[in-house]
Amino acid sequence: MPDAVIPLGLLYVQASIPARHQSELWDLCFEAAPLDHLWARITAFSPDVVAIGMRNIQNNDYTGYHDNLSWYADILATVRSCTTSPTVLGGGGFSVMPAELMQHLRPDFGISGEGEAAFELLLEALERGDGDFSGVPNLHRVVTDGLGRERVHSNPAAVRFQDLDALPVPDRRLVDPRHFANYRIDSVQTKRGCSLKCDYCTYPTIEGRAVRRRDPARIVDEMFESLARQPEIRHVFVVDSVFNLPPSHAKEICRQLAARGWQVPWTAYANPLAFDRELADLMRQANCAGLEIGADSGVDAILDRMRKGFSLADVRKMDATCKAAGVKDCMTFILGTPGETLDDVRATLDFCTDLDPFAAIMMVWMDDYESLDAALAAERRVFREQIKELMRQKAEEFPRWLIPALGVNFDARLFGLLRAAGKAGPLWQYIDMVGKDRRSARLRRQAAAA
Repeated sequence: MPDAVIPLGLLYVQASIPARHQSELWDLCFEAAPLDHLWARITAFSPDVVAIGMRNIQNNDYTGYHDNLSWYADILATVRSCTTSPTVLGGGGFSVMPAELMQHLRPDFGISGEGEAAFELLLEALERGDGDFSGVPNLHRVVTDGLGRERVHSNPAAVRFQDLDALPVPDRRLVDPRHFANYRIDSVQTKRGCSLKCDYCTYPTIEGRAVRRRDPARIVDEMFESLARQPEIRHVFVVDSVFNLPPSHAKEICRQLAARGWQVPWTAYANPLAFDRELADLMRQANCAGLEIGADSGVDAILDRMRKGFSLADVRKMDATCKAAGVKDCMTFILGTPGETLDDVRATLDFCTDLDPFAAIMMVWMDDYESLDAALAAERRVFREQIKELMRQKAEEFPRWLIPALGVNFDARLFGLLRAAGKAGPLWQYIDMVGKDRRSARLRRQAAAA
């Protein structure tokens, strides 16, 4: 998705800060000079603690590889240039490799995994001033032993995960208003944790394997309350790693949305496992605009190697079910994963062409550790270029593919055109309006009128 997204994780942490503390949320993504803006805000606010959320280690839009570590290094340097207050790094990106990032970026503290309770306990420890941080779960620090040797000390994880229904609801009034004004997209989380064992996925590392579900009624209440406060919202994205697992939970959310007359379109990530016609019909009744489905490969052996737990037959069944229910399906494929050959990549491209989903996103595998290993990055770069050439040859056969690495149906001009025409949410939903046909002409007229 080429849009800025509301910082839901930071909002959860901020909502859990005790009321005796004053806090501010600074979102730099809209600033022309973000580091100058950060310097000015710190100077004006004089914070006692500066917490930084790292959402991604690398750019993660698959348009080409670059890591974000130098950007976070610049943020930390800017913070240190105007305050001596301690810095805390956290978020999904940090949680993937906390020890390595502590060594590389050198914040004062790092918190991996769920941050709500841990950050509150860290604030209490800093207030005490006794240097005892042993009670803060998943806290990371660079320490020096008696011989002057540095190492990363990591506290044990919490004994139990957060009770999601006990957490305060994120206060979206703290969100930079440009998020809603420019993109009109909200986000909601219905659960945390993923019990699947996909070998490349970082969700279990970030959220754990134990699935913790929120009360469907509370989820739907949150969505309606957010819409009442931000009536300009035109789309909601469900940020769960997999919305449809477990299916009973997903079905109940859809039933409640439908019963209460929810009208705003929404999309979510989904998995071919345990997806049936009943769920597809309920999603349609709840105004689901479409699903992003992690098909990942068009080769059964690759799916087995990736420990996906489903087969190509399951992918075909889900595609057929979505089409029958009138739910748009966007199949996402990751090309060039460890162990893949160019023949495997060709087979995946052929499979997608034959499947003919509503839309498909073709991504090229990137390893987060490339950010720290130049040799690995160079090796992977060569293979990525070979894959891009194969996609270049195939792209004309399927006009509803999005290929970020080649800019196919994925560029700023197209995004601007769709936004000007009033389209909100993941832009693959409108891929059938793009091209030289009559629907595209209608899109251009809508954009001109807007």
